[in-house]
Amino acid sequence: MESITGLLTKIFGDGMSPMALLISGGLTMALIMSLVMAMCAIVFTWMERKVAGFLQSRYGPMRVGGFHGVLQPVADMLKILGKEDIIPDEADKALFMLSPFVIFIGSLMAWAAIPFAPGFIASNLDLGLFYIFAVSSAAPAGILMAGWASNNKWALYGAARGAAQMVSYEIPLALAAIPVVMATGSLNMNAIVDAQGGGVLNWYIVHDPFLFLAFCLYFIASIAEVNRGPFDMPETESELVAGYHTEYTGMRFAFFFLAEYANLFLVSCIATAVFLGGWHPIAGPVFLPGLVFLIKAVILVFLQMLVRWTLPRLRVDQLMHTCWKVMVPLTLLCVLGSGIWMMVSGELL
Repeated sequence: MESITGLLTKIFGDGMSPMALLISGGLTMALIMSLVMAMCAIVFTWMERKVAGFLQSRYGPMRVGGFHGVLQPVADMLKILGKEDIIPDEADKALFMLSPFVIFIGSLMAWAAIPFAPGFIASNLDLGLFYIFAVSSAAPAGILMAGWASNNKWALYGAARGAAQMVSYEIPLALAAIPVVMATGSLNMNAIVDAQGGGVLNWYIVHDPFLFLAFCLYFIASIAEVNRGPFDMPETESELVAGYHTEYTGMRFAFFFLAEYANLFLVSCIATAVFLGGWHPIAGPVFLPGLVFLIKAVILVFLQMLVRWTLPRLRVDQLMHTCWKVMVPLTLLCVLGSGIWMMVSGELL
């Protein structure tokens, strides 16, 4: 938030108190992040249609919407805004209305510690990586609230699947980042990015074989964490209609939709900062490093879309087997192996 507060100081001079400057900077960054989340939903909806159309020879995304389908997400947005807001009679109305905001706010709060460019970060926390994993864990609570409050058995099944899946895959997701913390000696996101300066060979993805494996495991776990195919068990339309948000319409459904694509971009931004050097190797005005950061993150989003439209969905038992009997042991191996590698190379001396 340093660049934001600096800009506000230039605009208003020294007339703003430090507290007013801090609050204004925080609100400005919150507004920017909300706009980023909204743009994620629009851009990635269009992008996903194009990827699916290309991979599966679907002609609709190539022709519908004009200008290569650019207008289709706009039509979707207008359609959602025009939908009637329906709350089932037997639903727990308070929880039903609250759950979309719990998921949305959890995602929004996680963006606060993402360093998009030098100085362009809402909150430069010493425990930034820990904070991101902590606040993003609010999503399972929101999913459970949505399924339980809907008073719909399909929604409840989807919520139970979603909570079990997200709580399980949070473990390998966090374990995969531990070798990076060991190499950096810090949980501060800016410090992690700064430690990867000086060229591509300094990026943690090529630091050692164990960190490369940790990146691969993080990428797989992140797909499961955001409920994307082939790990989209909470929303299996062929089995559960639409899963935990079956009963939601209009803007309440839009919040679920918005949070899904925002989380998809969020996990890609985390991978970019932790493993792929963040904004390095570009220096200069804020927008240039920021553009490099966004390009890396969007490439990861593209890869996640390729996975979704290429691989078949896993069964529930396969999903849990992959997490507990494959990914957790491998991430623990990465932690141990990376520690031994750094001791042998003298990095921990």
